[in-house]
Amino acid sequence: MAMTLRCFRRLPSLLHRSRLAALWGPPRAPPAPLPSGCSHCGHQMLLSRQLATKKAKGKGQTQARVNISAALVEDIINLEETNEDMQAVVEALKEDFSRNLSVRTSPGALDHIIVVTEDGKFPLNQLGQISQKSPQLLIVNMASFPESTAAATKAIRESGMNLNPEADGTIIRVPIPKVTREHRESLAKLAKQSTNKSKEALRKVRSKSINQVKKFKSKVSEDTIWLLEKQIQQMADSAAAEMDKLLAAKTKELLG
Repeated sequence: MAMTLRCFRRLPSLLHRSRLAALWGPPRAPPAPLPSGCSHCGHQMLLSRQLATKKAKGKGQTQARVNISAALVEDIINLEETNEDMQAVVEALKEDFSRNLSVRTSPGALDHIIVVTEDGKFPLNQLGQISQKSPQLLIVNMASFPESTAAATKAIRESGMNLNPEADGTIIRVPIPKVTREHRESLAKLAKQSTNKSKEALRKVRSKSINQVKKFKSKVSEDTIWLLEKQIQQMADSAAAEMDKLLAAKTKELLG
């Protein structure tokens, strides 16, 4: 009788385990370790999983974004460096807009005009002292480098800033012209040209990075190459979009 009671007490526990086993199935074997000596196996396995996930998420969508960990592919390409190079192009365009394409002419606007002399090329502010005598007149004092006065005058005239400087000894007078609609439109065209040049520089960074990735075609999977190329293209597209926003803002500022 005691034996029978002990059997009934154990029966619910046995039934519970039986149900769990039916739901879970047999125990799973642990994942096999990666082969030793294969530096790219981890890349291929993890990136292939990313590719499968991106394709699954991308069904029914026009485009799925890729976001690869830079550390995962650092022995193929330095994605952080690629991004920095692209952002440097954007920052250079931003600096150009701020320094050279403004309807408000100030002493600082002349600072980085490049003057070609017999000794080389120098920014104007390294050769002369620039000041603003009145809202309509800038003065460049070339007393420290009088032999460069003619070259500085020419550089100011050919700067594309619609300036007509006049030299008097070592003093260069730079009248500030009245801002006309024609001048505003001219600056807007220059902004567009600068943006196109910056986009060309951006394409060179992208091409260089993609060529670097293609060097590993024989060492990594096609999926890995595809993911990296897509990631680089996304970075370039993002930088180009930022340039378009800068151009739109500058055009609005210039044309009103």
